[in-house]
Amino acid sequence: MSARRANGSGVVVVGLGRFGSQLARSLTRMDREVLAIDHNPDRVQRWSDQLDRVVQADSTEEGALRQLGVASFERAVVAIGASVEASVLTVLALVELGLSQIWARATSQKHAKILSSVGAHHVIFPEAETGDRVAHLIVSRLLDFIEFDDDFAIATVRVPESLVGRTVLDLRPDERYEVRVIGAKLPGERFRYASDSTKLLEGGLLVVEGGIDQVQRFAGLR
Repeated sequence: MSARRANGSGVVVVGLGRFGSQLARSLTRMDREVLAIDHNPDRVQRWSDQLDRVVQADSTEEGALRQLGVASFERAVVAIGASVEASVLTVLALVELGLSQIWARATSQKHAKILSSVGAHHVIFPEAETGDRVAHLIVSRLLDFIEFDDDFAIATVRVPESLVGRTVLDLRPDERYEVRVIGAKLPGERFRYASDSTKLLEGGLLVVEGGIDQVQRFAGLR
């Protein structure tokens, strides 16, 4: 087992259409192990040189997924768009394997409800999402993420446990964080602009800005 899979960073991507392939490439660029699965041999051949591991298989069959070692992963994305039946059956198979995070692509609100009802933890609409953005959300504790040019991002994160009780001012002299807190939502309140005196409370949310790596690092604080 690779170090990346051992630390829970690996992701299974099922379906290598436009969205799934972009997502898989984004995850690979982020140095995440990717197991990509598609039933179409032409797609498997096309992406075999660009991704860690690409296999042809019927993702609706729990046994086939188990043989591929899917059960050893924590996260999977069902990016199938052409067949509602295949996407739903694939989610069911992943649920049976016990994956802790199952993301699934929906093509309609009705499809989204079905995916949620059979066990998908997160439902996404590729027409409104980009593969890069979803990749960042999948592999981090970010609640929302917007990437701009020049390695800059704005994200929503939960207040890390280690920072509970401190203020925004306390973070600025500390070079470990390298992000700027620009907004906060304290428990029971609305989002508001953050000031130096804004206190970081348990259960609160923060809006932070900074370099993409720095924002990811901050979101991963415990």
